[in-house]
Amino acid sequence: MGTNLLPVSAQQTTDPATESKIESLIKKMTLEEKIGMIHGNSSFTSTGVARLGIPELMTSDGPHGVRPEHGRDWVLDNKGDDSSTYLPVGITLASTWNPEMGYASGSVLGSEANYRGKDVILGPGINIMRTPLNGRNFEYMSEDPYLISKMVVGYIKGVQDQGVSASLKHYMGNNQEINRSGINVEMSERALREIYLPGFKAAVVEGGVNTVMGSYNRFRGEYCTYNDYLINKILKGEWGFQGLVMSDWGAIHSTKEALLGGADLEMGTDLEMLPNPDYSKFFFADAALRMVRGGEIAESVIDDKVRRILRVMYKTHMFDKRPSGTYATKEHADVARKIAEEGIILLKNKGNVLPLDKKTIKTIAVIGANGNRTNGMGGGSSQVRTKYEITPLKGLQNLCGNSVGITYEQGYTIARNAQADPKLIQQAVDAAKKADVAIVVGGWTHGYDYSVWSDNAYDTEGFDKPDMNMPFGQDELIRAVIKANPNTIVVLYGGGPIDIDTWVNEAKGILQVGYPGMEGGTALAEILFGVVNPSGKLTVTFPKHLEDSPAHKLGEYPGDSINVHYNEDIFVGYRYFDTYKVEPQFAFGHGLSYTSFKYSKPVVVTSTGSASVKISVQNTGTRQGAEVVQLYVRDLKSSLKRPVKELKAFNKVFLNAGESKEIEFNLDKSAFSYYDDKQNQWVLEPGKFDILIGSSSSDIRTKNRIKL
Repeated sequence: MGTNLLPVSAQQTTDPATESKIESLIKKMTLEEKIGMIHGNSSFTSTGVARLGIPELMTSDGPHGVRPEHGRDWVLDNKGDDSSTYLPVGITLASTWNPEMGYASGSVLGSEANYRGKDVILGPGINIMRTPLNGRNFEYMSEDPYLISKMVVGYIKGVQDQGVSASLKHYMGNNQEINRSGINVEMSERALREIYLPGFKAAVVEGGVNTVMGSYNRFRGEYCTYNDYLINKILKGEWGFQGLVMSDWGAIHSTKEALLGGADLEMGTDLEMLPNPDYSKFFFADAALRMVRGGEIAESVIDDKVRRILRVMYKTHMFDKRPSGTYATKEHADVARKIAEEGIILLKNKGNVLPLDKKTIKTIAVIGANGNRTNGMGGGSSQVRTKYEITPLKGLQNLCGNSVGITYEQGYTIARNAQADPKLIQQAVDAAKKADVAIVVGGWTHGYDYSVWSDNAYDTEGFDKPDMNMPFGQDELIRAVIKANPNTIVVLYGGGPIDIDTWVNEAKGILQVGYPGMEGGTALAEILFGVVNPSGKLTVTFPKHLEDSPAHKLGEYPGDSINVHYNEDIFVGYRYFDTYKVEPQFAFGHGLSYTSFKYSKPVVVTSTGSASVKISVQNTGTRQGAEVVQLYVRDLKSSLKRPVKELKAFNKVFLNAGESKEIEFNLDKSAFSYYDDKQNQWVLEPGKFDILIGSSSSDIRTKNRIKL
């Protein structure tokens, strides 16, 4: 049977009194004043109307911390106190699988943006991780739309409860940085609805996000920022979005098409005019004014854009006193540490090499340039100047004090095309031989200058990775260290998968940390020594090799510079690996603990098109810990091909040793439906479904079969 699955967006309504005030302001404005409000008048602001008390709209980058101050130009001011809290990035936040951490992260970000006088913080980023090579995967959350949906709602509410607007980005199909400014994305309607839209829809319908940022690329031939289908029909039509759609910086390329296509605020076109920007030459400036005066564009089109901007201003108390925020506080740093503690993932723990014990471990060799390197100012537009950042080396030194002897060797050089350095490797080997345990800190690195392909631009805006291989000769280093000291633990930084196939079987311990923020080294040390029990889970499949990834195996990447076809369709991430029986290095949802968990048989009660699932989980180990209980659904027989299983619910449960808790999952029609692009609607076919519950997509512990 068909169902539209389109809930009304109650979150997007504005009260009649406020709407009346907005209409009154619009009637008092001249056409020139209205036009002034719909384009930038500096690097990060748009024009207000002083005579009517309408302020400028101040935006700032910051998916994981408020960006350093630029003033009204593009040059860092470096004045005053703009050192904000550096939170774990999107992939590390999502690796907590804890929506409460999403809210906590958003609350810190919103509070600090408020304190800094920002009205809109340009985040979160939620684009699907289609390829491991995407340079901005670190900012994003997952390959799975359901996980993204649950994490993004908390983040948005956290920001907006502080009186600041979140800006959801990048809507949509911005899944690569190569040719991002014009590449045309072609995908099926089914892939659009099942994979690429759900996170954005949840942010609008459930999260009530105030602003949406359009992406640079085209979709089915039209630029996304003013794509009639995406903006007018789906976002503003189907989902009832009442807020404003802003362009990414420099993403508008025309006047009439953009005005009619749904863009409301043009930002960053001055990037094309540096060093002497002329804001009258924005597409939404003098050219738009001429079109309205000449009758090509109705003034009501401009009114709607102004109305949406004013709506956001009223929602964030820009016309009255906004509650003051707080800035770079210890409490905010504690939130950053807590997110890192829950987001760091233990991938491998052979022979229980972890946790380390200060009673028996007397010497540690920390090896690797990432072990003593800060990351806050890396990555491009998401750079954060932070008051301090605890590196892995510093975190271990702080935790161990004088009780453990810690040495450090660089191991490799971070530089373009750097190869294995025999001298550095020998120094690392010598240190490893003398230590009880060796900790190699490697993986990807942030780029610090995203305007060019800099010496270390692997996870950065504007560029994708050239391949999935470990850079700087790290494979040779790690193999040599493992040979020198079998008790070697490898810590991987970076925004997603990296090829570790040449040494993964020999390493006893492996952890994935993403970019864990200003307290990341503290959290890592706590996990290494068991002060904190790891509970993070992968939000993206780690393939053994790049060619195993569906975008590279079945689809196109990076396209022909004009088009990129998503031929893998809905088979993104684990949906592909499971369905096509391709063994990953580490499965989606994978993450180990220092304790163990037992799952009971699920009890399922069905009703028309829905099901209620109850399951008991027990901590059967000797220490407290947290388990992410993941529920997947398998459709046994379907008219259209479906993945072997799809994530439809999860719950992170915290248990003391020996403790049990019952968890209930309520699955509605959407958990069992697929999108039929022949009927252009969601379909729930009656039949049998398997409810699969486990610790990862490849570790299903228990199941139950139902009939709907």
